Amino acid sequence: MNARKHRVLLTAKRLFIEKGFAATSVQDILDESHISKGTFYNYFSSKNECLMAILIHAYEVATARRHELMIGKDPTDKDVFIKQIAIRLEVNQEYQLVPLFEIIFHSKDPELRDFVQKRHLTELSWLTNRLVDIYGKKAQPYALDCAIMIVGMLKHFINVWVSGLKEELDTHKLIRFIMRRTDAIMANMIHLDDKLLGDRILLPSGESLTEETFTKEQILDRLSNFSNSLGDDHKSKQYIEFLMEEIQSGQPRVFLLETVLRAFGEIFTGTRDELEAKELANVLYNYLKKAQ
Repeated sequence: MNARKHRVLLTAKRLFIEKGFAATSVQDILDESHISKGTFYNYFSSKNECLMAILIHAYEVATARRHELMIGKDPTDKDVFIKQIAIRLEVNQEYQLVPLFEIIFHSKDPELRDFVQKRHLTELSWLTNRLVDIYGKKAQPYALDCAIMIVGMLKHFINVWVSGLKEELDTHKLIRFIMRRTDAIMANMIHLDDKLLGDRILLPSGESLTEETFTKEQILDRLSNFSNSLGDDHKSKQYIEFLMEEIQSGQPRVFLLETVLRAFGEIFTGTRDELEAKELANVLYNYLKKAQ
């Protein structure tokens, strides 16, 4: 995503929150962003797609951060899992997504509501798979039910905490409490062979909200273009060169690539190129996952 498109998304998000989605016209976004109608429709086919793009970008940022946390870590480590769950909540707050979800809920627009439903099922899919990592294959028949309970507990505890307490929400404390409850619930479900939905619901297989995929050649081209946009002495050049060589090798060393990707992302934190670097990192994470 280029910087101009990102600015349009930021402007649209502000207008959606301030004026309301229905009351915000495409022309309002054009006027505030100082772009032409042609530029807007080059980026998005509709106002709905613009709103969905805001949510997709935040979702992909959270997904990339979750991947980074897993590098070199044991998949059964509950502390890592707790931090990964917290990332989704932190990104929702960082990107001001809660008002946007409320907008979609009240809009009754079938396209937007279907999109959010897909996002919800994708998150449940991720939680279900990670619960199997944590508790083992024996937990597979019960993992979806537990994932739904985790989401429900998070939602209701957060609502009560925010409205009933005067102290700031301690996300990690809350998730650790819920995980202790989940330990007992999972053990009891396995012991009694007690499940409700089990595998009767077909969940999305991946984490991406988009159907967009990139070939090796497209990824190499994006890395090359990004490298060319930087100064000759930029310290990320060596990382980009390594990434390109590994991808071209035919047998990329996934662990090394993931380690380099984490360092690559950290270099650009707080810079004007952070957005593009994070997006590139996420594209590479998804490519590596499919290559494994």
